[in-house]
Amino acid sequence: MTLTSRIKNVLDTLKKPSKAQLKDALLKLDIKLKDFDDLPEPSLGKPYNRKLLFKNEEVEMLVMNWSHLECTPHDHGNSHGWIQVLSGTSLNSVYEMSGTGLPAELFREYHHQGKYFYAPKNAIHKMQASNQTDLVTLHLYSPPITGMKVYNLEKCAACVVSDDCGAWWPDEQHQKVKEIQLKNNIKNKD
Repeated sequence: MTLTSRIKNVLDTLKKPSKAQLKDALLKLDIKLKDFDDLPEPSLGKPYNRKLLFKNEEVEMLVMNWSHLECTPHDHGNSHGWIQVLSGTSLNSVYEMSGTGLPAELFREYHHQGKYFYAPKNAIHKMQASNQTDLVTLHLYSPPITGMKVYNLEKCAACVVSDDCGAWWPDEQHQKVKEIQLKNNIKNKD
């Protein structure tokens, strides 16, 4: 059975899946790096390149091959899901929002090959390959991501991006669905 048909057989059965059901689907699929014969090459000047493996009205699954750039702090719109590290080590930074200001980093955590970590609805995080490792990750979200918001901490701004934009500040005007100016809560010390 091909990888595509294995994925379809498992994910087509999911209806409004819970956190546990999404993880169970990933565990049942037991996807390994060796299952891919055509990974996307990391994108020049972008944190990652991705390939959509499956999408229906309930879920989407993507594989991402990371460069050594970090992505921008972002949420996943109204979606939640699991990230599986297929190779390398991920450095994941988790943020919290305070009022209408900028997201503030709460903590960082490392996830090594074989680990799974959860991305709750409305959570803000950023990722990058750690220690110059070749990071490849598998992502399973429900519902499929739409309305993702990325944050530019230097510009004190957020942007809802189009579905064809990744977790970075959009280069193309058509990828900027809505730009939002945020308040900078950091006080200048004289």
